Amino acid sequence: MNLRPGRARRFAGIALASLAMTLMAVPGIAKEATATAIFAGGCFWCTESDFEKLDGVVEAVSGYIGGDVRNPDYKQVSAGATGHAEAVRVSYHPDEIRYSELVQHFWRTIDPTVKDQQFCDHGRQYRSAIFYEDAEQKQIAEDSLKALQASGRFERIETEISQAGPFYEAEDHHQDYYKKNPVRYKFYRWNCGRDQRLEEIWGEP
Repeated sequence: MNLRPGRARRFAGIALASLAMTLMAVPGIAKEATATAIFAGGCFWCTESDFEKLDGVVEAVSGYIGGDVRNPDYKQVSAGATGHAEAVRVSYHPDEIRYSELVQHFWRTIDPTVKDQQFCDHGRQYRSAIFYEDAEQKQIAEDSLKALQASGRFERIETEISQAGPFYEAEDHHQDYYKKNPVRYKFYRWNCGRDQRLEEIWGEP
């Protein structure tokens, strides 16, 4: 079939658009444009909120990681009975924000000087941690920790760097809590002293 140049270009454009729509419809193809990162920074309501405001982040899902019990629920985790930490799984576009930038942002949202607690929440379930998913993430996380230690800013840093295990999504009412219950969330965050402490140790946001 012979096509004139103009019609050939239009035909090619239609074909490319059709191919793109087909690829988007194939399960898993669209997801390849995103990557994930897992962080524990105390209350997952707050950690979720802190990451979802970043450009390049698609969403942050609250959940539990680092414990010994399969399919734990909030009651079990909050009681400190499973070894899990409240955490968030961040989905992001690597071409818009790098993993190293997420790690740097993470440091500024926690108090790295305390062990098994964050702000008003105490217990191993509220420890701060970076859960790496591959060797590259591990290297970036460890390098960032070494840089922070070398800075001399803190006498000690208690934040853990651990290999990610199973991540269990928290119950629906915990997801996007800061959006669903803005007044309660803001009261909790202020009453917990989170932002006051962050400003004390890191300076202005």
